[in-house]
Amino acid sequence: MSHRYPVTWQEFYRNAQALAWRLKEGFEWEGMIAITRGGLVPAAVMARELGIRKIDTVSVLSYCDNDKQIDPLIIKPCHVKDGGKNWLVVDDLVDTGTTAKIVRDMLPNAHITAIYAKPLGKDLVDTFMTEVSQDTWIVFPWEEET
Repeated sequence: MSHRYPVTWQEFYRNAQALAWRLKEGFEWEGMIAITRGGLVPAAVMARELGIRKIDTVSVLSYCDNDKQIDPLIIKPCHVKDGGKNWLVVDDLVDTGTTAKIVRDMLPNAHITAIYAKPLGKDLVDTFMTEVSQDTWIVFPWEEET
């Protein structure tokens, strides 16, 4: 990756909050599904903003410990009806779209959203807050070493 983009807690919270506001009008959500692990933090912020209390998770492993992409592995599926109709799926980032494709196959009727989107993955989510270049490595506040 050519560019490192560290995101502060304040910036991240504002982006998650603004994305939730975008998804408030015209939608009635039955529940939310956080893509673990990255989607857990934005899901918490967005669930509060949207008044959603029913939350599930889906876990797709697509990066190994050294931040290299690997063949995706579904560690934990989610269990919702009707292909996820009226369910909001939340992730922190859509990069190549690998995880989004897997989740879309599992939940064809869900609304998939991400805080950040890269060009290769942005068409695989229904909404996103901020687009970044494909060669940008976003460093989330919970990933920053102290």
